[in-house]
Amino acid sequence: MNAFELSCVFLLGGVAYGLIELAWRGRTHWSMVLAGGICYLLMYRIAATGMGRLQQYLLCAAVITAVEFIAGAVVNVGLGWQVWDYSARRWNLYGQICAQYTALWFLLSIPGCALARALRASVFHRGL
Repeated sequence: MNAFELSCVFLLGGVAYGLIELAWRGRTHWSMVLAGGICYLLMYRIAATGMGRLQQYLLCAAVITAVEFIAGAVVNVGLGWQVWDYSARRWNLYGQICAQYTALWFLLSIPGCALARALRASVFHRGL
């Protein structure tokens, strides 16, 4: 992956994550744009593996949840910014992640991986 591809994928993921948050909860935070960029870079790599689609979606959901947990540990716990708090949701871990959002990440991984495969095939690796 060259620097141009890396930058485009990161920006796409960051902007998409921010827009999803704006649509879902009416606000976002710049740290979530960074987390979204990291998540989509990882999803982009996972979508290029030879594993089955279901395994890709499960792995993406787990990876996104892990990134969200790490981001929460830094921005919410470490820095005290309180960007989000899932402590009122069932099956949460320290208020930073919860099962509901892991399931949502799984569902969003389906179109996310499809877009990653399409970008890789049609934009970044067609000899431009």
